[in-house]
Amino acid sequence: MAETLKKGSRVTGAAREKLAEDLKRKYESGASIRALAEETGRSYGFVHRMLSEADVTLRGRGGATRGKKAAPSSSAAAS
Repeated sequence: MAETLKKGSRVTGAAREKLAEDLKRKYESGASIRALAEETGRSYGFVHRMLSEADVTLRGRGGATRGKKAAPSSSAAAS
């Protein structure tokens, strides 16, 4: 991102719309909310709110997910 925002400064009007579009484009290209927050110097919550305002469909949480428990083996089922 070419311009960095002063931490904690309000972003309004055209600047807010431009920031929302930039964040939306990067998020939809695969960047995480955390990465965007770090890049812009804003909080996770701020970036999340900006994406929501831009009508972005947020991805589910990443990381390890729990799969279904393995089915019992045929020998255990026979007993």
